[in-house]
Amino acid sequence: MMSPDDRAVILLHDGVQGAQGKTGLAMLRYSEADIVAVIDRATAGLSIPELTGIPRQVPIVASVEESLAYKPTVLVIGIALLGGMLPADWQQDVHDAIAAGMSIINGLHTPLNRDPILQALLKPGQWIWDVRQEPPGLTVGTGQARLLSCLRVLTVGTDMSVGKMSTSLELHRASLKQGLRSQFLASGQAGMMISGSGIPLDAIRVDFAAGAVEQLVMQASSDRDILHLEGQGSLLHPSSTATLPLIRGSQPTHLVLVHRAGQTHIRNAPHVQIPPLPDVVQLYEAVAAAAGAFAPARIAAIALNTAHLSEHNAQQAIHQVRQETQLPCTDPVRLSAKLLLDAIVNP
Repeated sequence: MMSPDDRAVILLHDGVQGAQGKTGLAMLRYSEADIVAVIDRATAGLSIPELTGIPRQVPIVASVEESLAYKPTVLVIGIALLGGMLPADWQQDVHDAIAAGMSIINGLHTPLNRDPILQALLKPGQWIWDVRQEPPGLTVGTGQARLLSCLRVLTVGTDMSVGKMSTSLELHRASLKQGLRSQFLASGQAGMMISGSGIPLDAIRVDFAAGAVEQLVMQASSDRDILHLEGQGSLLHPSSTATLPLIRGSQPTHLVLVHRAGQTHIRNAPHVQIPPLPDVVQLYEAVAAAAGAFAPARIAAIALNTAHLSEHNAQQAIHQVRQETQLPCTDPVRLSAKLLLDAIVNP
């Protein structure tokens, strides 16, 4: 795990402008780590702010060898590859980074710590952190988080990859600005890399998923006013199993629904239509309460992802969702999360 003295480079081949670069781009936007370079052969020499809109001046280089000029100590694999396997040329990048003295942070499903070739290259003080590993000592969920006095805010979505993590992080930032004792709780590899802790929910056996969330929440709650839990998946997605254990394990007091403006179907399952947002609100609130078995958790606000829209069209989309749902709505990344937070703490 990184220390404040570490200098990180993010391995992001073809991901600065590609669909699979979510992890690395999230680190560039939110991580407080000292990120000294990005490795991306497709955009080497270009500008991160101009390409992505992320206001972080980090050079883009084409190779691990070029990154050594910035004296990095950690290589972060910042892209989610289909199937979780490293291509051969990426394996060489990791090999070269370790040989140059760097440690590795790996968010892929395929563990690198068990690779005997990489292990043989590690020198004293070097390490490999495989983020997607099930924590030890997990138990099943019990619903005890409902007894906590702190606010517990869970982001839920109309689809995967619509901005749930970003919304939770923006809400956490806004909470700290208001003087609240706030904590962001990561439930996926990108959030864990940013915050340094959390649980990799998609690596946890389903029987223990709610228990893992519950354990995370209970451990964080003792001195906090508000917990912001990173959402995963969607109840609408035919392949998602992550949302329900997050709801059951955290026993949320509030939900924030995240939606990409204008999206009408599940991105990877176009035959699945996204219902009208008021119906989605009712769905999540009904599932959270489970017909009264658990305390009600209302959708406090809508976080609308407008990154693909112009400023004018974004404002129109936000206004339309406010009219449609009669709920507070804004884009917390583009604008501010204050409106969303106010709907939670000052309803």
